[in-house]
Amino acid sequence: MKNLFAAAFAALIIAGPVAAQDYSASPNYGTARLSAGFTPDPYNVTVTAGGSIRAADRFSSCRGYISNAPDLRLHWSGGGNLPLIISVSSSRDTTLVVNGPDGSWYCDDDGGEGTNPALRFGSPRSGQYDIWVGSYGGDYVSATLSISELYSH
Repeated sequence: MKNLFAAAFAALIIAGPVAAQDYSASPNYGTARLSAGFTPDPYNVTVTAGGSIRAADRFSSCRGYISNAPDLRLHWSGGGNLPLIISVSSSRDTTLVVNGPDGSWYCDDDGGEGTNPALRFGSPRSGQYDIWVGSYGGDYVSATLSISELYSH
């Protein structure tokens, strides 16, 4: 019984920060609707990365500072054999936080090239992907958010 209570308490602590990020807010840079095989590939959006929220305070494995609302909301319709790659390109160090259609949170701070983050979904689920582009130190930096089936920056 003690272990069951401890597990429930731990789950509550873990779920608490996730509920605090507002993925239901209107995205800062709009909504994209893309389907497998979309053109042109990549789909690019110019964004200002950063925000006042320390990502690690919300999600322990995430880095950088993000805004409360997502930067972009992607409605994805899969069906192809290609991956879905969400990446960021900037002259400054950026981070990436994504809430996938399964409700899971994904983070990266250098999985792309150099200081550019990238997340690759090998068999992407159809549905809503809410995307935040973060920066380090609370700075606001220019960046390009890219969605591709072919490559990341």
